[in-house]
Amino acid sequence: MNLPRIAVFVSGSGSNAENIVQHFRQTQTGEVALMVCNNPTAFALQRATRLQVPALVIDKKTFQQKQTLLEILQAQRIDWVVLAGFLLLVPPYLLEAYPQRVINLHPALLPKYGGKGMYGMHVHEAVVANHETETGITIHYANEHYDEGQIILQAKCALDTSDTPETVAQKIHELEYAHFPKAIEQEILKKTTSY
Repeated sequence: MNLPRIAVFVSGSGSNAENIVQHFRQTQTGEVALMVCNNPTAFALQRATRLQVPALVIDKKTFQQKQTLLEILQAQRIDWVVLAGFLLLVPPYLLEAYPQRVINLHPALLPKYGGKGMYGMHVHEAVVANHETETGITIHYANEHYDEGQIILQAKCALDTSDTPETVAQKIHELEYAHFPKAIEQEILKKTTSY
C-alpha cells in the first residue's frame, strides 16, 4: 500500500517538521516526502539533509506562481501539505489543488492572537503583555486568510504571572510536539478511510 505523501512547509528552525518526520517513520501511516522552505538560510534545511528528506527552496515570487510549485508537488505525488512554522500566506491555487488537505499550526488559541504578523515570539509577547492565564495551540485547515480556517484541535496550557515570552514558547513547543503529528495523522486516516 502506498502511504499518503506529505510536504511540510517551513520557514525557520524546522523542529516541528523534524518531529513530524519522526512520527510518521514510526507509525507508518504516512510519509514526509518533501520539505519546502522559503528561507535559504533556515536551519530546517540542515534538518532535511540529516533526515534524508528531499528539500526545495522556493522564493516568494515562485510560490505565487501556480505552475512551478504545483508541478513539483504533483511530480512528488504529494497528497497533503502541512504548514509547520511557514510564514507565507497560502495562495488560492494551492488551496484549490489540496482542498481540506492543507493543515496549519498556530501557537495560540485562535481566534485570539491570529492574523498577519502574529507568529512565533510576537504571539508569546502579546500573550504575556495581556496577562493571559492560559494559552495554547490551534491546529486548523488553512484557507485564504491567515489563521481563519476550520479548527481541527486546540490544546491549552496554564500560565502564571512569572511566565515570560521565552517560558511560554517552551510550553507551546511541548504542546506542538505532543499534538501536531497525531492531529495530522488523524485527519489523514479520516480522509483515507472515507474513500
